[in-house]
Amino acid sequence: MVHADATYCVVLVTAGSRENASLIAGTLIEERLAACCNILPGLTSVYRWEGRVAEDEEVLLICKTRTEHFPQLERRVRDLHTYDVPEVIQLPVTAGSAPYLAWIDESLTGSP
Repeated sequence: MVHADATYCVVLVTAGSRENASLIAGTLIEERLAACCNILPGLTSVYRWEGRVAEDEEVLLICKTRTEHFPQLERRVRDLHTYDVPEVIQLPVTAGSAPYLAWIDESLTGSP
């Protein structure tokens, strides 16, 4: 196990549809802002919005990247998202498998 000291992070993004989630994930991968985005369907979110409690079916993206890419990743999600206030939450990765972290680096830079 390699301690990454928050060099790497996981970013959570919810979307209202599989189509919007796929657009966001594909763009983040194409632009090398994320190495991998998992799309998890079947999520029910309960939240307060505009003074009411709402409940909606959503899709969750789990994006793996480097912390330094978060500001640009957040901007792209906001550009592509259908929500006025999309969830874009960064969680630090404090340790990970050395080969996997190296793969993230390679995926984001395009060089081995």
